[in-house]
Amino acid sequence: MQRAFTVASIGVHTVVIAAALLAQVVAESALPTPHQPIMFDSSRFMPVDVQLPAPRAPATPRKNETVSASAATVISPEGVVAEPEGQHNTASMPRGLIAAVQGAWPPVIEGTWADSVVQPPSPPEPIVPVHLHSGMKAPVKIADAAPVYPGIARTARVQGVVILEAVLDAQGGVESVRVLRSIPLLDQAAVDAVRQWRFTPALLNGRPVPVVMTVTVNFTLR
Repeated sequence: MQRAFTVASIGVHTVVIAAALLAQVVAESALPTPHQPIMFDSSRFMPVDVQLPAPRAPATPRKNETVSASAATVISPEGVVAEPEGQHNTASMPRGLIAAVQGAWPPVIEGTWADSVVQPPSPPEPIVPVHLHSGMKAPVKIADAAPVYPGIARTARVQGVVILEAVLDAQGGVESVRVLRSIPLLDQAAVDAVRQWRFTPALLNGRPVPVVMTVTVNFTLR
């Protein structure tokens, strides 16, 4: 039965297809045109109305402004000549000022302008201490300080004379001390004592001057 149904279905489809083909052959009117997809036509543009800006009017020269009737009258002074542009009147200027005006730097200072410039004072020359000699008035000690005997030197029974070189300023104060003859355990005590001494000023031609002198400190055990 199933085979008979299949054969009958094939026969029916064959008849329908043959009828459709026959209808197209015998038809007198043209077949309808199938629909086409929408495509962009680049040869057609939508018109757009663009307004261009108006050209600028040419600038017109300004008219002479009217002067108020109450304004003062401008009168040029007599005998005044306009100076040429880019030049300076350098007839009455000193050379140094002319060079500065014309762009030269540093200018050469000459003439009366240089005389009016105040020069800075030169620094005073340093006074070098002089060695004490017979042609000057020697300083006199006015303030004394006894040295402190070091305990280690006292225990070791060390004694003697320490010779020092002292530099005195113009007022008689001790600026510096240097050991000339050393006793190692006593040197520092001698230096500390001499730094506390004060003297009268040493005079050279009646003027106080700094001097270099030799002093001694004697350490003696009792």
